[in-house]
Amino acid sequence: MRIVDIRETAIPLNSTLANSSFNFSEMTTSVVAVITDVKRDGKPVCGFAFNSTGRYACGAQMRARFIPRILTAEPRSLLNEAGDNFSPERILAVMMQNEKSGGHSERSIGIGTIEVAVWDAVAKIAEKPLHRLLAERYNSGKIAEKVFCYVGGGWYAPGKTIKALQDEMKAHLDAGYTMVKMKVGGVALKDDLVRVEAIKSILPQNGKLAVDANSKFLRDEALAYARGLRPFALRWFEEPCDPLDFALLAEIASVYDAPLATGENLFSTQDVENLVRFGGLKPERADVIQVDPPQAYGIVQYARTLAMLACHGWPRSLMFPHGGNQMSLAIAAGFGLGGAESYPGVFGDFGGFADDAELNGGYLTLSGRPGIGFEGQTRLYRIMRELAA
Repeated sequence: MRIVDIRETAIPLNSTLANSSFNFSEMTTSVVAVITDVKRDGKPVCGFAFNSTGRYACGAQMRARFIPRILTAEPRSLLNEAGDNFSPERILAVMMQNEKSGGHSERSIGIGTIEVAVWDAVAKIAEKPLHRLLAERYNSGKIAEKVFCYVGGGWYAPGKTIKALQDEMKAHLDAGYTMVKMKVGGVALKDDLVRVEAIKSILPQNGKLAVDANSKFLRDEALAYARGLRPFALRWFEEPCDPLDFALLAEIASVYDAPLATGENLFSTQDVENLVRFGGLKPERADVIQVDPPQAYGIVQYARTLAMLACHGWPRSLMFPHGGNQMSLAIAAGFGLGGAESYPGVFGDFGGFADDAELNGGYLTLSGRPGIGFEGQTRLYRIMRELAA
């Protein structure tokens, strides 16, 4: 049993969407195929992943360091103790050989993307959906049948009116979502408050709204937004400042008594621990942590991050992995997290879930396909299949 090849290709997102800080017109993503000599249904098992959205393709690091380390390792050293499947823990350790401490984002995305693709292969070899395999290993065997899912939207676009914004969110609510998230920080505070009020006015009785500033604000503007948003009773105010400015985040938390959210731009267990030590976030306030596992060394390291957070009193119900894709859905289900996010129709072939996914009352029903389930996304799987061919 061995890995015979690992391939990467960079694909443009082809999106004109913009948040408060940047647009996606130049954004690319790395798609990875881990090809094994194991056969199921007469075909070699291939594991797939991509590096989520919001970070550029990172194939150079993969080809220069991480892929060669795996392919030149003694094949038996990459297997589990029983020798009947690959060991993501051992493969992660091989990729981390000769890597200096710190500087996580330079390597965490490349390593994490490959590692998640390995998990896809491991689950396919075991002939189980990834969420089921993760639940058996990391969640005491508690197998989820469905996962809470909120929808992200409220993007900025030239000439976009308040009515167009409301129509966008109404469409999400009509599709079965019960919680929506919108962008803020792309216009003046007074105009953003009008936008927030417009969405609050169309929510059903139990509907929830979160806002996302995408790390836009310096101190004065962040505090002004905290004061302006406080009356709206939002589910959370996401990334109000630089993700590593824990002192400013703690100051915001001291004046904003509703939940905050952050974490998608933290790439190591150490950074997440510094967040909960020094960032002013509190589990009793229902603050939310949003680490993106494929961008933060992958699933094995995410399990270690969750264990660290548990030691600090953080329940898994307050973890919502960033991503809005099939990977984050499987991870949220497998670990028993608070939920996943969704970006339907936003990131081209890379957004959303399986073509036959069903959403009811804010919950997505999980697929029984082995692995992550990319095979249920026709357009995305075409890209992956061609890479592995």
